[in-house]
Amino acid sequence: MSWAMLSVFVPTFLFVSLTPGMCMTLAMVLGMTQGVKCTLWMMVGELIGVGLVAAAAGAGVAALMLRQPELFTAFKWAGGAYLAYLGVMMWRSRGRMAIPSELDAGPAAGRLQLAMQGLVTAVANPKGWAFFMVLLPPFLDSSRPLAPQLSILIVVILTIEFASMLVYATGGKTLRQVLGKSGNVRLLNRIAGTLMLGVGVWLALG
Repeated sequence: MSWAMLSVFVPTFLFVSLTPGMCMTLAMVLGMTQGVKCTLWMMVGELIGVGLVAAAAGAGVAALMLRQPELFTAFKWAGGAYLAYLGVMMWRSRGRMAIPSELDAGPAAGRLQLAMQGLVTAVANPKGWAFFMVLLPPFLDSSRPLAPQLSILIVVILTIEFASMLVYATGGKTLRQVLGKSGNVRLLNRIAGTLMLGVGVWLALG
């Protein structure tokens, strides 16, 4: 892959990655409720999911997935329902995902739970599949081996995606600090819960 090709691909994907979407909204919500450090575990799952989707799309598996959508649709609805459930719990200031008050602080969300959230959101996002099917082929040279080119593009994609999620998670943490000064824990949980519920509905209906 040439540097000229990468010089076009990087700003293109950077713009797309920074655009608000399900994964970025999830990063902001968890940055608000769990902090940036804990949100890193969600990012691990999300990056694994994005890597799998990009590799599958580049290899042509996405076309097969779109021709037989029944199982994919069921997975998408299950993931959306789970995220919506978490959103309702957060809106009610309950569950490990919610911001605890000083009186009822409990254990934070588990690492595996956070990672699975990121993985499910990335893999079950139909727009992600469609995006990679459209974006990747123009940057792949058919006269050269596919694997090295795809590997380079996936590394670039994951690096940009990680940086973008850090920006959103840090923004969520900052919002918590600003609103938390007035003791608005319930308000923060309702904002985060509404966003999480929106991500769940978006995932199910997208």
